[in-house]
Amino acid sequence: MKICLGGSFNPIHHGHLICARAVAEHMGADGIVLIPTAQSPHKTVGELAPVADRMRMCLLAVQGIDMFEVDDREIRRGERSYTIDTVRELRAAGWDGVRWLIGADMLNILPTWKEPIALLAEAEFLVMARPGWTFDWAGLPAEFQSLRKNIVEVPGIDISSTDIRRRCAADKSIDFLTPASVARYIVDRNLYRDGSRA
Repeated sequence: MKICLGGSFNPIHHGHLICARAVAEHMGADGIVLIPTAQSPHKTVGELAPVADRMRMCLLAVQGIDMFEVDDREIRRGERSYTIDTVRELRAAGWDGVRWLIGADMLNILPTWKEPIALLAEAEFLVMARPGWTFDWAGLPAEFQSLRKNIVEVPGIDISSTDIRRRCAADKSIDFLTPASVARYIVDRNLYRDGSRA
């Protein structure tokens, strides 16, 4: 069994990796598949580093770590990335079941995703929650109440891609927030420095 973690990874950081690993260990999963988006429906194009850079940062972040792999199918599609399309591709490729990680902050907007009811039927969502996180279950439609049993507590890692981008724009160090290879790549490529993707 593998678990998927999709996202813009703009950039990928230790919080993504530590929390995904915690869920995989909790579930007894064989590995974690990172799936970078081409273009997230929830973000504007100007917010994102070039897709080739985000893909490269994901590869660098997990290089030599057997538990992780990176899947470029959403990037190859080259359009807005919808989870339902990716789940269907994975199932068509022979996956028996698709387990998809989302952050607790995504739970309440899950009903706005493309074909949300079909998505619930075709994928098993695992919801990552930091210690002490509270959920607005009353705000979710009845079909989504079953996700209560899929909450997995993860370490409270207070790192965000937004903060990393802001630090880059302010010419501050991002050491220890993301793997060293990713931090070097960001500096070498001069990513996020102009503030336009902050």
